[in-house]
Amino acid sequence: MLVIRSLLHFLWMGLTVIPWATVVVVTSPFLSPTRVYWMCAGWLKAAVWGGKVILGIHNKVIGFENLPSGTTSPAILLVKHQSTWETFSMVALMPHPLAYVFKKELLYVPFFGWAMARMDMIHIDRSRGREAFGKVVAQGKRLLAQGTWVIMFPEGTRIPRGQQGQYKNGGTRLAIETGAPVIPVAVTSAKCWPRKAFIKTPGTVEFSIGKPIPSEGREPDELMREVEAWIEAEMRRLDPEAYR
Repeated sequence: MLVIRSLLHFLWMGLTVIPWATVVVVTSPFLSPTRVYWMCAGWLKAAVWGGKVILGIHNKVIGFENLPSGTTSPAILLVKHQSTWETFSMVALMPHPLAYVFKKELLYVPFFGWAMARMDMIHIDRSRGREAFGKVVAQGKRLLAQGTWVIMFPEGTRIPRGQQGQYKNGGTRLAIETGAPVIPVAVTSAKCWPRKAFIKTPGTVEFSIGKPIPSEGREPDELMREVEAWIEAEMRRLDPEAYR
């Protein structure tokens, strides 16, 4: 049954993304970036809805009150990365537009990547090093000023359940450059949607949002160590079985 449900959800995403992305690509030249964002967010919400109905995966959010309340209040969300599920769900759950920082290769994925290319996000060429980070800062400042929250996965890649990746300081460097606070987020998605797994299992994925951490006067590595300590401690509280 799990195989069938996983296949049905895969087909659901595949069949819905084609017409959705086509509409985005065709209409985006005539729409505002905000409108394009919410159009794309509509498909991600549909994918999450399909995950709930077909796969039996439910989201539970802890700490909504820790998010900024102002329409243009800046925030950089630094999120634990275990699977594809949180990349879909964060957009579906957050009340503000988000701008992911991601590698430009994703733009070449048929339909999904083509629609992403029409969104006002930060895609980088990792091979360009310092120049790539300069682009992140420039675009990050602009996006944060208009009320878009920047989201990054400090471990850089999906990490298996119960493990800890190397936290890179790109997110905290951006926060210090822009003066925005960082908000750590712990996610237990691998309980239901393991890394690189086709078969998913029903259950509840918890998103725990920590309190904002000011970036003024901090050093990138020192600030990231604080973010890492909070996320990893919260992961062990939310999913103790995985860290025995």
